[in-house]
Amino acid sequence: MHRASSIFGSAIFLVAAPGTVAVYAPWAISHWHLTPPLLGWFPLRVIGVFMIAAGTPVLLDSFVRFAIQGLGTPAPIAPPQRLVVTGLYRWVRNPMYVSVLLLVIGQGLLFGSVRLLEYGIIVWLGFFAFVLLYEEPQLHRKFGQNTRSSVLRSPAGFPA
Repeated sequence: MHRASSIFGSAIFLVAAPGTVAVYAPWAISHWHLTPPLLGWFPLRVIGVFMIAAGTPVLLDSFVRFAIQGLGTPAPIAPPQRLVVTGLYRWVRNPMYVSVLLLVIGQGLLFGSVRLLEYGIIVWLGFFAFVLLYEEPQLHRKFGQNTRSSVLRSPAGFPA
Protein backbone atom coordinates (compact mmCIF):
# COMPACT_ATOMS: atom_id res chain seq x y z
CA MET A 1 0.00 0.00 0.00
CA HIS A 2 1.34 3.44 -0.88
CA ARG A 3 1.55 6.18 1.72
CA ALA A 4 -1.21 8.30 0.11
CA SER A 5 -3.66 5.42 0.00
CA SER A 6 -2.82 4.40 3.58
CA ILE A 7 -3.47 7.98 4.76
CA PHE A 8 -6.77 8.11 2.85
CA GLY A 9 -7.84 4.67 4.09
CA SER A 10 -6.91 5.52 7.67
CA ALA A 11 -8.88 8.77 7.50
CA ILE A 12 -11.96 6.92 6.28
CA PHE A 13 -11.57 4.26 8.96
CA LEU A 14 -11.08 6.96 11.62
CA VAL A 15 -14.47 8.43 10.77
CA ALA A 16 -16.18 5.05 10.33
CA ALA A 17 -14.96 3.10 13.37
CA PRO A 18 -13.80 5.38 16.20
CA GLY A 19 -16.13 8.07 14.88
CA THR A 20 -19.05 5.73 15.35
CA VAL A 21 -17.92 4.19 18.65
CA ALA A 22 -16.57 7.33 20.35
CA VAL A 23 -18.68 10.11 18.83
CA TYR A 24 -21.94 8.97 17.23
CA ALA A 25 -22.90 6.25 19.75
CA PRO A 26 -22.24 8.47 22.81
CA TRP A 27 -24.27 11.22 21.17
CA ALA A 28 -27.10 8.76 20.40
CA ILE A 29 -27.08 7.59 24.02
CA SER A 30 -26.78 10.96 25.78
CA HIS A 31 -27.49 13.60 23.10
CA TRP A 32 -24.57 15.28 24.87
CA HIS A 33 -27.01 16.59 27.44
CA LEU A 34 -25.50 17.67 30.74
CA THR A 35 -27.22 15.98 33.65
CA PRO A 36 -26.24 16.48 37.29
CA PRO A 37 -22.68 15.32 37.96
CA LEU A 38 -22.26 11.68 38.88
CA LEU A 39 -22.42 11.14 42.62
CA GLY A 40 -23.16 14.88 42.84
CA TRP A 41 -19.42 15.54 42.56
CA PHE A 42 -18.47 18.23 40.03
CA PRO A 43 -14.77 17.24 39.80
CA LEU A 44 -15.88 14.12 37.88
CA ARG A 45 -16.90 16.46 35.04
CA VAL A 46 -13.40 17.97 35.05
CA ILE A 47 -11.86 14.49 35.01
CA GLY A 48 -14.10 13.69 32.03
CA VAL A 49 -12.85 16.76 30.16
CA PHE A 50 -9.24 15.75 30.85
CA MET A 51 -9.93 12.21 29.63
CA ILE A 52 -11.41 13.55 26.38
CA ALA A 53 -8.51 15.98 25.98
CA ALA A 54 -6.00 13.17 26.55
CA GLY A 55 -7.74 10.63 24.32
CA THR A 56 -8.15 12.79 21.23
CA PRO A 57 -4.47 13.40 20.37
CA VAL A 58 -3.59 9.79 21.23
CA LEU A 59 -6.19 8.55 18.77
CA LEU A 60 -5.04 10.87 16.01
CA ASP A 61 -1.36 10.09 16.60
CA SER A 62 -2.09 6.36 16.45
CA PHE A 63 -3.86 6.67 13.11
CA VAL A 64 -1.03 8.77 11.68
CA ARG A 65 1.54 6.17 12.79
CA PHE A 66 -0.42 3.36 11.15
CA ALA A 67 -0.60 5.28 7.88
CA ILE A 68 2.91 6.76 7.75
CA GLN A 69 5.05 4.17 9.51
CA GLY A 70 2.96 1.03 9.08
CA LEU A 71 1.92 1.80 5.50
CA GLY A 72 -1.58 0.55 6.14
CA THR A 73 -4.72 1.26 8.09
CA PRO A 74 -6.14 0.04 11.40
CA ALA A 75 -8.90 -1.67 9.40
CA PRO A 76 -8.51 -5.46 9.26
CA ILE A 77 -9.12 -5.37 5.49
CA ALA A 78 -6.08 -3.10 4.89
CA PRO A 79 -3.66 -3.80 7.76
CA PRO A 80 -0.24 -2.19 8.10
CA GLN A 81 2.65 -3.76 6.22
CA ARG A 82 5.09 -2.94 9.02
CA LEU A 83 4.65 -3.43 12.74
CA VAL A 84 4.36 -0.03 14.46
CA VAL A 85 6.40 0.07 17.68
CA THR A 86 7.15 3.80 18.06
CA GLY A 87 5.38 6.52 20.01
CA LEU A 88 2.83 5.12 22.43
CA TYR A 89 3.04 1.77 20.63
CA ARG A 90 6.40 1.40 22.34
CA TRP A 91 4.59 1.18 25.69
CA VAL A 92 1.02 0.11 24.91
CA ARG A 93 -0.13 -2.48 22.39
CA ASN A 94 -3.41 -0.71 21.63
CA PRO A 95 -3.32 3.05 22.20
CA MET A 96 -6.27 3.43 19.80
CA TYR A 97 -8.48 1.29 22.00
CA VAL A 98 -7.26 3.05 25.13
CA SER A 99 -7.97 6.45 23.55
CA VAL A 100 -11.46 5.45 22.40
CA LEU A 101 -12.21 4.26 25.93
CA LEU A 102 -10.89 7.55 27.32
CA LEU A 103 -13.25 9.40 24.97
CA VAL A 104 -16.31 7.31 25.84
CA ILE A 105 -15.74 7.22 29.60
CA GLY A 106 -14.73 10.89 29.58
CA GLN A 107 -18.04 11.76 27.94
CA GLY A 108 -19.87 9.64 30.51
CA LEU A 109 -18.22 11.59 33.32
CA LEU A 110 -18.61 14.96 31.61
CA PHE A 111 -22.31 14.52 30.87
CA GLY A 112 -23.09 12.62 34.07
CA SER A 113 -24.39 9.64 32.10
CA VAL A 114 -24.43 6.22 33.71
CA ARG A 115 -25.65 4.78 30.39
CA LEU A 116 -22.50 6.07 28.68
CA LEU A 117 -20.34 4.50 31.37
CA GLU A 118 -22.20 1.19 30.88
CA TYR A 119 -21.62 1.54 27.15
CA GLY A 120 -17.92 2.13 27.91
CA ILE A 121 -17.78 -1.20 29.74
CA ILE A 122 -19.37 -2.93 26.74
CA VAL A 123 -16.86 -1.26 24.40
CA TRP A 124 -13.97 -2.34 26.63
CA LEU A 125 -15.22 -5.95 26.66
CA GLY A 126 -15.59 -5.86 22.88
CA PHE A 127 -12.04 -4.55 22.44
CA PHE A 128 -10.68 -7.12 24.87
CA ALA A 129 -12.38 -10.01 23.06
CA PHE A 130 -11.31 -8.71 19.62
CA VAL A 131 -7.68 -8.40 20.73
CA LEU A 132 -7.56 -11.87 22.30
CA LEU A 133 -9.50 -13.76 19.64
CA TYR A 134 -8.43 -12.00 16.43
CA GLU A 135 -5.81 -9.28 16.64
CA GLU A 136 -3.07 -10.94 18.70
CA PRO A 137 -3.17 -14.21 16.70
CA GLN A 138 -3.10 -12.23 13.42
CA LEU A 139 -0.17 -10.08 14.53
CA HIS A 140 1.74 -13.12 15.70
CA ARG A 141 1.15 -14.91 12.35
CA LYS A 142 2.16 -11.88 10.31
CA PHE A 143 5.05 -10.47 12.32
CA GLY A 144 6.12 -13.44 14.46
CA GLN A 145 7.98 -12.88 17.69
CA ASN A 146 8.37 -9.15 16.94
CA THR A 147 4.89 -8.64 18.37
CA ARG A 148 5.96 -10.00 21.74
CA SER A 149 9.60 -8.96 22.07
CA SER A 150 9.41 -5.21 21.46
CA VAL A 151 7.81 -4.48 24.84
CA LEU A 152 5.96 -6.59 27.38
CA ARG A 153 2.29 -5.66 27.02
CA SER A 154 -1.00 -7.10 28.14
CA PRO A 155 -3.65 -8.01 25.54
CA ALA A 156 -6.00 -5.33 26.86
CA GLY A 157 -3.65 -2.59 25.74
CA PHE A 158 -2.27 -1.60 29.10
CA PRO A 159 1.35 -2.13 30.20
CA ALA A 160 2.00 -5.49 31.82
